[in-house]
Amino acid sequence: MKKIISVLLLVVTIFTFAFSSPALAADGKAVFTANCNACHSGGGNTVNSAKTLSKEHLEANDMYSQEAIISQVTNGKNAMPAFKGRLNDDEIASVSAYVMEQAEAGW
Repeated sequence: MKKIISVLLLVVTIFTFAFSSPALAADGKAVFTANCNACHSGGGNTVNSAKTLSKEHLEANDMYSQEAIISQVTNGKNAMPAFKGRLNDDEIASVSAYVMEQAEAGW
């Protein structure tokens, strides 16, 4: 079942990037500001300082991929709530792209 979900998330991600506009990261910033910034301002984490959105922490926690971030945002985990139902697939893909871009740039 996990493999099926992983494959589906990968297909959705590829489809999203293949047919999305170049402004995807800009939309992601707006989604991030409206939905994620309370806990993750500047790429931090107010709940668990060992799990920030820095490239180093994302890699250490096996979260440094588009698919992993999409899954986390969609389904939530531990203290992080699920955003499925609150955000649509395009918003989730755009915010995950924004997080990856910002992590790569060092926030």
